[in-house]
Amino acid sequence: MSVTPQSDTRMTDRRTFLSHAAAFAGMFAGLPAPRTILLRSSWQTVNIGDIGHTPGVLRLIGDHIPGVDVRLWPSDVGHGVEALLRRRFPRLAFVRTPEEVEAAFRECDFLLHGSGPSLVGRADVRRWSQETGKPYGVYGITFPGVYGTPEEMSRANPADVEILSKARFAFFRDSVSLAFAKDHGVASPVMAFAPDGAFAADVRDDERAIAFLAAHQLEPGRFLCVIPRTRFTPYWEIAGRNTPFDTGRHARNEAMKEHDNAPLRDAIAAVVRQTSLKVLVCPEDETQVKLGKEILVDPLPADVRARVVWRDRYWLTDEAISTYTRSAGLFGLEMHSPIMCVGNGIPAIVCRFAEQTSKGFMWRDVGLGDWLFDLDIEADVRRVVPAVLALAKDPAAARIKVAKARQLVLERQRETMEIVARNL
Repeated sequence: MSVTPQSDTRMTDRRTFLSHAAAFAGMFAGLPAPRTILLRSSWQTVNIGDIGHTPGVLRLIGDHIPGVDVRLWPSDVGHGVEALLRRRFPRLAFVRTPEEVEAAFRECDFLLHGSGPSLVGRADVRRWSQETGKPYGVYGITFPGVYGTPEEMSRANPADVEILSKARFAFFRDSVSLAFAKDHGVASPVMAFAPDGAFAADVRDDERAIAFLAAHQLEPGRFLCVIPRTRFTPYWEIAGRNTPFDTGRHARNEAMKEHDNAPLRDAIAAVVRQTSLKVLVCPEDETQVKLGKEILVDPLPADVRARVVWRDRYWLTDEAISTYTRSAGLFGLEMHSPIMCVGNGIPAIVCRFAEQTSKGFMWRDVGLGDWLFDLDIEADVRRVVPAVLALAKDPAAARIKVAKARQLVLERQRETMEIVARNL
């Protein structure tokens, strides 16, 4: 039995490799270069949900369209958000200067308007279309997404209708927005429901979260999170925003603050007195740090307050998700913390009111209508405490319920990303 010398074997293997490599290269000769997406996103940093849109959509693109190049065109990635994104997406390119924008317009093949409260980047989408003639799409927005009176929220901006109609696809993050768009003349070739991009956010800061929980004796799976809110976000309270004081919105906030947050306070008391769980009062935006202490913590009876922790500072999305995923669940008056909980398999109850637009209805769209409560309907107000207690007392059933919703979200993400890929 003859044995090929080792040197001959290496030579043969090298010749074979080179032959295969040449053939492989030939297969791709003449094929187009990888597509490049310009993602218009990152609307602001004072709200962890607005931060969460971007890593969520970036993850979806990476998971479902491998090999595509993405450049981020942000509005705001300050206050630690850029570092958060770079940790999760180290190869991500940022487009900020006028020169970088011009280069992106030349070199990118497709503009994707990211998930958000409305067609936030309308002017930039119009500019892209007019200057490049290249295609664009819109992924997961509320429409019209106007915060205001019912009359104001019943009108569609004709410019938005035109922009959405010219999009290769227009995905809406709740079915009410989708129906509104159709009823008001939006005629994109593809119009459908796509879950908010923040469902896919998976940024983490486990170190900070674990340290905070340990410092406040909050054990994994042994506490619930709760988030307060006023009818309108009082942006005028945030340093550096230069938002003028709004007398009308402040008056509405003051008039409804107790009505809207009292059910949360009652639920906190019920959980503490009827279960062994603790409660963490935490914010989704900067203004809710102070609000949480004022409206939820300070009025509590002493026996309840002893098992309630108040988070006394704002946080970023990565630390929040690392905290939520260690909790037994969340309830409150915000939308994106519940979204990020469900996206990571954690039960979450949503309370809404008219001023929040139609975004809350996405809870019905993902099969969680039993966990959606309209605080403008008194019968719903009375159901909040029993629902929170049920979640607290039967966490296994709550996990099963959220797993089904998460599976529906994953399926829609896959289906909608296939459409994005086909349009590149």
